[in-house]
Amino acid sequence: MQDIPTLLEQPNTTVAVVGATDNPAKYGYVIYRDLKQKGYEVLPINPNRTTVDGDKAFSSLLMLSIKPAIVNIVVPPSVTISILNTCYAIGIDNIWLQPGAESPESVDFLKKHRFNYLANACIMVKSRIVTQ
Repeated sequence: MQDIPTLLEQPNTTVAVVGATDNPAKYGYVIYRDLKQKGYEVLPINPNRTTVDGDKAFSSLLMLSIKPAIVNIVVPPSVTISILNTCYAIGIDNIWLQPGAESPESVDFLKKHRFNYLANACIMVKSRIVTQ
């Protein structure tokens, strides 16, 4: 398995952002737009939105027709474990927990189920500008 930041260096990396939003007060707003602006294919996941930044939003990872290379989680810790259960059930292994999304329970879950993960690091800092 490649480490998560290395996956960001691969061409055509797809990132599902769980917690993507149009609310500028939320990190899901900033992260989604930052990754999109850098040239990544970004899939917004938010059960309360039909669109994010003009893009079709998906209510769940279960609604995606493709398997993202990375699932970036930008939700409160109380929601994270549910997202991780979904990832485990559908075979998504590469998880990036944004600072504030992790909890001891979620990190234990990731370790127990042998996910490839990164926790408490910001994807905006680790990502690069993708040249098309």
